[in-house]
Amino acid sequence: MKIQHHLSRLFFPAVALILSIFLAVYQSDIPYFSAVHEEFTLFLTAAIYIAAAWVASRIVAMILDQVGKTRPYPRLLKDLISALFFSVAFAAIGSLYLGQGALGAVAGSTIILALLGFAIRNVVADTLSGIALAVEAPFRIGDWIDIDTLAQGKAIEIGWRTTRLLTVDGTYLILPNSQISRQRITNYSAPKKEFRAQIKITLDHLLSIGEAREIMTEALRDGKLIQQDPQPDIRVRSYEEGGISYTVRYWVPRFERVVDCRDEVYSLIDDALRRAGSVAPYRRIQLVGTASNPEQDVSAVPLAQTN
Repeated sequence: MKIQHHLSRLFFPAVALILSIFLAVYQSDIPYFSAVHEEFTLFLTAAIYIAAAWVASRIVAMILDQVGKTRPYPRLLKDLISALFFSVAFAAIGSLYLGQGALGAVAGSTIILALLGFAIRNVVADTLSGIALAVEAPFRIGDWIDIDTLAQGKAIEIGWRTTRLLTVDGTYLILPNSQISRQRITNYSAPKKEFRAQIKITLDHLLSIGEAREIMTEALRDGKLIQQDPQPDIRVRSYEEGGISYTVRYWVPRFERVVDCRDEVYSLIDDALRRAGSVAPYRRIQLVGTASNPEQDVSAVPLAQTN
């Protein structure tokens, strides 16, 4: 949101605050209200509290939008801050008119909220979870996230009760905040958009580890989608009877390219291994000579190829 739009939204709250303060300072010069001076003073004080909360909420919203240009803060956080400012203002007004401290007003409202919360506990659970998500900010608008056992997608909106995601396939998901707060959340866009991914490759023992690493590393240098800084690397994963397993680690520039990057890595390595004459490992059986033909040759016959 542009700064000009924020300034236009700040105009009316600022005018209301300035007008309330002006009337409060010069109220003695207004003849009509001289007879009800005390009541008018309370009214102007209340107006100042509300106008001040209005101005403060608009200023905070402007600051959050300017700070979070690349990763916008959720609208819920702005609403929560506005509600906090107005709650303080109404508590102060209540202390003026009811003759009690702000603590008593807050305590009374807490009891009412507790009774309502018991009646609509599911709605309250979603709302409180939404507030927790807004305060802790495990993800922001525009982040690609993975919510364990629930969904994977781009955060579009974080509301009071639900969070909306757009998946890689273009589907639109609406999830209750209480379910999200109970799951493990993986943020692929924070602290940076790029992240490291990995795949597993198993090769035959005939190809030494040094040769395999050199072939795959050289192949990945031709990658156009994966990042070359940091460079991809190869690590030995296991050395087993079925072959030598390698972990190919590479950096993805952003989450929406993860499938294309994985496809590119597999394609480059496959082409390089075929040019080098390497084959995938396969299981073998050994034919041993029987008693009737003890001089039968021993040979290796492949059973089935495995990746």
